[in-house]
Amino acid sequence: MPIRLQTITAVLFLAAVTVPSHAQQIVVSKDNRTIAVTTSADAHADADTVTVQIGFLAYGADQDSAYALGSKTSNAIAAALKSAGVPPDAIESESQSIAHVQQYGNQEWTPAEKAERKFQVQQSWNVKTAAANGARVLDVAIKAGANQSGQMIWSVADHDGLQAKAAKLALERARQIAQQMAAGLNATLGPLVYASNEAPARGPQPLMMAKAVMAPPQAQAVEPLSVSAQKVSASATVYAVFSIQ
Repeated sequence: MPIRLQTITAVLFLAAVTVPSHAQQIVVSKDNRTIAVTTSADAHADADTVTVQIGFLAYGADQDSAYALGSKTSNAIAAALKSAGVPPDAIESESQSIAHVQQYGNQEWTPAEKAERKFQVQQSWNVKTAAANGARVLDVAIKAGANQSGQMIWSVADHDGLQAKAAKLALERARQIAQQMAAGLNATLGPLVYASNEAPARGPQPLMMAKAVMAPPQAQAVEPLSVSAQKVSASATVYAVFSIQ
């Protein structure tokens, strides 16, 4: 597994010192010398869960007709997901709106299309399912009218376990580095005196929707898209202090 080494700090103490503020105070002397190492590591696992974002955009010549079409499409998608065995608690509404179409959004439309698309209804959901089932959920939703769908966010159910795995790898790496440094000082590496783990903050993940064309009635037999699950990564940074003899 790939391991990223961010910083390495070696300190040979002959007097009392204080480790970083987030750590406990460690008093060392000539009889209790230490080496401090900071390392980072990544752990990887196959995704076992996926969140599929599905949605639709419908138009109407007026608000009532747009809302009527939006309601029909919305309920058709919900019914299709239910028939496919997706449990209600796996579906979360993300957004929904009805609004007048702005002029900057219809510049490429013909006059007839502009007349038929004066109002728009938009709705989207996040559907959480097993990684192996993501393509099927997307396929079912699109064929039911979800013409703005496709974004998938991959994850693992036990993210804490993956994070712990990354921390373990970082600590093992820290011990290896400390061992090499102790050998360079003609010293023997002693036991671990102190360790702390700080998981790097995960930035916000994009939730953009990829447009998908609504399938016509005669295309219902089309196979689902071929979708492969991604690897999921977790990072950990460990600060470790070892005694040397």
